[in-house]
Amino acid sequence: MKHTIFKGAAIAVATVGMLSFSDVHAQKVPTPPKMVPEMTEFWEPEPRVVTPGTNITAPPSDAIVLFDGKNLSEWKAKSGGTEATWPVKNGEFTVGKGDISTKREFGDFQLHIEWSAPDKVEGQGQGRGNSGIFLQDRYEVQVLDSYNNRTYSNGQAASVYKQHRPLVNAMRKPTEWNVYDVIYTAPRFKEDGSVFTPARVTVLHNGVLVQNNVEVKGPTEYIGLPAYKAHGKAPITLQDHGNPVAFRNIWIREL
Repeated sequence: MKHTIFKGAAIAVATVGMLSFSDVHAQKVPTPPKMVPEMTEFWEPEPRVVTPGTNITAPPSDAIVLFDGKNLSEWKAKSGGTEATWPVKNGEFTVGKGDISTKREFGDFQLHIEWSAPDKVEGQGQGRGNSGIFLQDRYEVQVLDSYNNRTYSNGQAASVYKQHRPLVNAMRKPTEWNVYDVIYTAPRFKEDGSVFTPARVTVLHNGVLVQNNVEVKGPTEYIGLPAYKAHGKAPITLQDHGNPVAFRNIWIREL
């Protein structure tokens, strides 16, 4: 008898409790306010002011100018670290002996660089107007005279060499200036040296999108497959491939 009374009382209490919780819960759920435009407007933090260049190729106010047409003071020989000796003339410089690298090192960045294939068209395929821009000294965006010059697609101008062909061939004729605008996100590594996130790159060639945020699979390899090794910030390197490619108006923005 006592057991039955207890059981009935428990059921009654539970029932009252459930009703009470439901009632209280319903009372605590607020009615959402009516949306107004200001609810989705964020005023802070305010973007800092950067003054654009006087034209689309001029460096903005926060850029590091890597070549202004005067000298190679921002560059050094990749091998040995001595001063870069590629010849400078008429506001441009031409590939000389040995690769050159920036004295500064970079992580994520926006890079602007202009280049021109030699006026004397010689050779074909990879032997014509060949150089390269190595992002963080490892990941090559190809420089090549690809104007009426067939080669393997992932080795032509604006390819991520041996990894991604360009979406289109936007080359200008030899002696005309080509423009690369590169947006680069450096790879991140775990403490054990393995890849956390791979590098990614976007390239515009003469204002035409040719690499759309593609994943870099690892350092550039001529033979074999790429494989990442952990690293930190690193320089921009320009390649001596034996062809007198000219460069001018180089600037970079750290991101």
